[in-house]
Amino acid sequence: MDPVKAGLLGLGTVGSGTVNVLQQNADEIARRAGCDIQIIQAAARDLKQPRSCDLTGISLTADPFEVVNNPDVDIVVELIGGDDPARELVMTAINNGKHVVTANKALIALHGNEIFAAAQKKGVMIAFEATVAGGIPIIKAIRESLAGNQIKWLAGIINGTGNFILSEMRDGGRNFDEVLAEAQKLGYAEADPTFDVEGIDAAHKLTILASIAFGIPLQFDKVYTEGISKITREDVEYAEQFGYRIKHLGISKRTDKGIELRVHPTLIPHRRLIANVNGVMNAVLVMGDAVGPTLYYGAGAGARPTASAVVADLVDIARTLTSDPENRVPHLAFQPDSLSDVAILPMEEVETAYYLRMQAIDEPGVMADVTRILGELSISIEAILQKEPAEGASDVSVIMLTHRVREQQMNEAIAKIAALKSITAPVMRIRLEDLSK
Repeated sequence: MDPVKAGLLGLGTVGSGTVNVLQQNADEIARRAGCDIQIIQAAARDLKQPRSCDLTGISLTADPFEVVNNPDVDIVVELIGGDDPARELVMTAINNGKHVVTANKALIALHGNEIFAAAQKKGVMIAFEATVAGGIPIIKAIRESLAGNQIKWLAGIINGTGNFILSEMRDGGRNFDEVLAEAQKLGYAEADPTFDVEGIDAAHKLTILASIAFGIPLQFDKVYTEGISKITREDVEYAEQFGYRIKHLGISKRTDKGIELRVHPTLIPHRRLIANVNGVMNAVLVMGDAVGPTLYYGAGAGARPTASAVVADLVDIARTLTSDPENRVPHLAFQPDSLSDVAILPMEEVETAYYLRMQAIDEPGVMADVTRILGELSISIEAILQKEPAEGASDVSVIMLTHRVREQQMNEAIAKIAALKSITAPVMRIRLEDLSK
């Protein structure tokens, strides 16, 4: 079989890593794919910038449209990220009859429905394993290896920056701002860390995972998203005292009322394997009705781990170039005409347990007022921890764990508790999941 020729958009960290992996493992890759895979052209904004890869034999251009319009390119590898011009480039490649490999989670989460529909019409493949959890083959696992299961739920640590921050806050007893500054210094967090610490990056990835797990269209706009910037070291310490750890999770569940789509800080029992995933590592826990719980763990970012997923997608496409387009693995796991229109459950209807932290004046009757409010809204308490007031302080920290209840009821309770004159600061609420069944 003739070599498969690829064009590369972007020669940054992942692009250079992809070139290196293809060159270093060329013989092994050819044995798996049944042919050589060659990058013949690459686009980069600054052609004079030094690269950490050997570009011998690769034609360079500053115009990415030269690559997607190159008649010799079979597969376009999009690694420039962002929304624009990535979307236009990918759509042009599809219209030119070219297959596409991408690591762009925002592109797929926001425009995947349009992109997959266009690819279906043209009979080309869109491969996107690298969009979620770096080198962990989670998309292939859910889409193919778990195809015999009805997925009940999934929960994932799918942003390494947030996980690094929470791990360091716990291990070092440090505050959020201090650890964020360290993450930026180490290159784990961007100068503007909003996408990572406020959950937007994780929401992009959860959108993709939920779609392939439950056979629903991509619906990023319906993901409830909450970040970790309000988590304090005290919250981390109190969670530990109750036997929990705080992780920033993307969670999607199938319920009788609809599909849950939510990203937020979550208390999980410290004995769970996923609770012990630390640093910049990622992990996704998937519950299937036949297989039970399965955990997928590994590097969620970086040149070589992400390049590993990109090259795996190139091999997949190379293997199927001669196959019938109608009989390929569907992009979103389910056949395009079989995607479900099941509703996405509003966050107010989600049921979960809660961690509540309150600052209250140290006087009689305060706890009675709080428990009365919770009782009126049918919210039962599992555990209470009241800290001794600091020397000279007039208020104390009160921490509660509740049993499962609808979010709407908890919203009402928090509003009423916050209105009490004895409560001196906003109520901190963190959701709690057992992740056992």
